[in-house]
Amino acid sequence: MVWAVLALLIFIFQIATILILEFRRPSKMVAWLLISFILPIIGFVLYYFLAQEYQRRRTVRKSRVIAEAMRLQALMRCTLVHRAGDMSNKQFVHQERLFRLLQSMTLSPITGCNKTRVLTNGHDTYEAILEAIEKAKHHIHLDYYTIRSDNIGGRFKDALIRKAEEGIEVRIIYDGVGSLELDGRFLSEIEKAGIQTECFLTPRLAFFDKRINYRNHRKIVIVDGLTGFIGGINIGDEYLGGNPKLGYWRDTHIQITGDAVYFLQDVFMRDWWYTAKERLSGEQYLPKHGCLGTEQVQIVSSGPNSTVDAILECVFSAIAVAKSRIYISTPYFIPDPSVLMGLRIAALSGVDVRLIIPYVADSRLVLAATLSYVEDLLDAGVRVYRYKKGFIHAKVLLVDDLLALVGSANFDMRSFFSNFELNALLFDDKAIKRLDDDFLQDLKDSEELNLSRFKRRPRWQKAGEAIARMLSPLL
Repeated sequence: MVWAVLALLIFIFQIATILILEFRRPSKMVAWLLISFILPIIGFVLYYFLAQEYQRRRTVRKSRVIAEAMRLQALMRCTLVHRAGDMSNKQFVHQERLFRLLQSMTLSPITGCNKTRVLTNGHDTYEAILEAIEKAKHHIHLDYYTIRSDNIGGRFKDALIRKAEEGIEVRIIYDGVGSLELDGRFLSEIEKAGIQTECFLTPRLAFFDKRINYRNHRKIVIVDGLTGFIGGINIGDEYLGGNPKLGYWRDTHIQITGDAVYFLQDVFMRDWWYTAKERLSGEQYLPKHGCLGTEQVQIVSSGPNSTVDAILECVFSAIAVAKSRIYISTPYFIPDPSVLMGLRIAALSGVDVRLIIPYVADSRLVLAATLSYVEDLLDAGVRVYRYKKGFIHAKVLLVDDLLALVGSANFDMRSFFSNFELNALLFDDKAIKRLDDDFLQDLKDSEELNLSRFKRRPRWQKAGEAIARMLSPLL
């Protein structure tokens, strides 16, 4: 009897703790309560190690201060857009509120002197990056969630070693969870050549320091501070269709030259200080460029170390101002309630809302959680498609002819709140048109879901989706 009372008191303590600490995020609270009900003691231990807020850490706050001087230097070298009327995309004349919101992100202003190139598959992306690496004259910076020691990983290793032997500075950051399978011999070979590598939160350290739930999901390459790459493609053979289960890999990456590269560099420098405790400084990392283009681009970073959820705010605000269309492609669709409501309201008010999600996914649990939202969307008039040519990993948002958002962030709560992410906002007509053409081609390679047919899916599938949805804030 005493043991039963003690067990009950422990259980009540666990539930009360979660209710008190997570009341600001009800969806996350429900997920942890479910785990605690299923696994009373183990669930609370997992909560203790995985759920601590990241923002409170002194090292993170210090990294913001250290990066400020370099950011100010970058701002002085940029062509900045200060008024909505100065945007080349004239739709912004009527979007003063959205423009002010974007401008309020002082860490990443809208820059006006850029040239972009849209890359829609692994082959073209890797060839463009390797070509830029080959031309490097001073430094090469890589910041990736996943690096694999496979065939394409070997090509990158050989190219980077060759440049390091020429005297080029090479620095690599890789995520401890995303690159868990990275071969130690791979690292030893490149380090032997003089390449500096840093792991962003090794799994063992992150677990005991209660940070394993936070991952650096960015995919950044900067060459000489002049050319940058950002998007959804990591380094691995699966991005070339090498995974037999997933087949053809459809993704989107962006190559940028110009002002916006300074802010890719700024993000890398902050990540480098956090991992290596080395402050990079000097004009060689923020060199003057020849302003080869006039495209306007904004780099938007977010992460658990920030006081605002910048990417989520961009997504929600863009959805809110849509007048004619909202096109989204994403491999994982587990939206924040505000985004879900925004999409439903947009569709109900006559906006053409279309969503492409995978047919075959790399995670059954995440796919089940994604499908749990589909019926609500279809019922509101959102047109949902499942990509059948292979696996769609592109993370793209198109709103009217106003803007496009491309980068590493999925449309899920992990990307919005827990991961370190990086996206680019594009405002140029040509870039938006190219992404629109790619989206329309993806629609042709997809199957549209029918509401009445989707409602008739098996009960066991609906039950699985319901459980996955409750757990989805943690996926």
